[in-house]
Amino acid sequence: MTDSQEVRGDVVTSYKNAPTRTIIAGGVTFAYRELGPQSGVPVVFLTHLAAVLDNWDPRVVDGIAAKRKVITFDNRGVGASSGSTPRTIQAMAKDAVTFIRALGLEYVDLHGFSMGGMIAQVIAQTEPDLVRKLILTGTGPAGGEGIKNVTRLSHLDTVRGLFTFQDPKQFLFFTRTANGRRAGKEFLARLKERTVDRDKAISPISYSNQLKAIHRWGLERRHDLSVIHQPVLVANGDNDRMVPTQNSVDLARRVPNGELVLYPDAGHGGIFQFHRQFVETALEFLEQQ
Repeated sequence: MTDSQEVRGDVVTSYKNAPTRTIIAGGVTFAYRELGPQSGVPVVFLTHLAAVLDNWDPRVVDGIAAKRKVITFDNRGVGASSGSTPRTIQAMAKDAVTFIRALGLEYVDLHGFSMGGMIAQVIAQTEPDLVRKLILTGTGPAGGEGIKNVTRLSHLDTVRGLFTFQDPKQFLFFTRTANGRRAGKEFLARLKERTVDRDKAISPISYSNQLKAIHRWGLERRHDLSVIHQPVLVANGDNDRMVPTQNSVDLARRVPNGELVLYPDAGHGGIFQFHRQFVETALEFLEQQ
């Protein structure tokens, strides 16, 4: 599907019905979806390791799109976007900026989850005039505690998932308590709500390149986050084993205008487990002058 679709004239309010569009920029065909009101500063969503367009929780997307224009996209080499996936967060940030500018956007809010939160930090540092506000969820700063272990954890939980016939995200994103297990099942069910025009799964080589980029990010020297002057909302579960929660606390403390929200008995996917509360907090944050 392309931009020529008539749907553009109507406001799409549901992520499961948002058409997949494409735009060519910097030699890459980027696949993306947009929904919500056409006016105001759009919120660009930057997604996590191994994720494609269909990995965003529709409750989070629809919730924010009720008030704000939301744009989700596959970065270079991911899902339906062409090209090869970079092996550094910095190169991914450059590609994301290329995509944002190709849409003719001069000013955006960013919501980066996990790896997407790392990309969002780099964009805020390298293209400060492009970014109005930042929402960083389930993520951590360069050189953050335990980030270099993401590869090991991902491999372990993928094997664990295979042996127990479960999606690895059940282990990676949620706690093993009754609440966490239930939240994980509900989240995974919501990801299947879209039944037509679903995205292509990530390729093994792209996944491998993303793991290398996150590993490098975990080994990097700490960045000077005091240069990020935009308001920053940091959110996570209180028990994130993928990107340890301490990183969220550290992030919120090191940016000049940071606020922190931690959800109880929740892991890496805390914002999906507590999607109602998160959407409410995020919208309030985005609408503050």
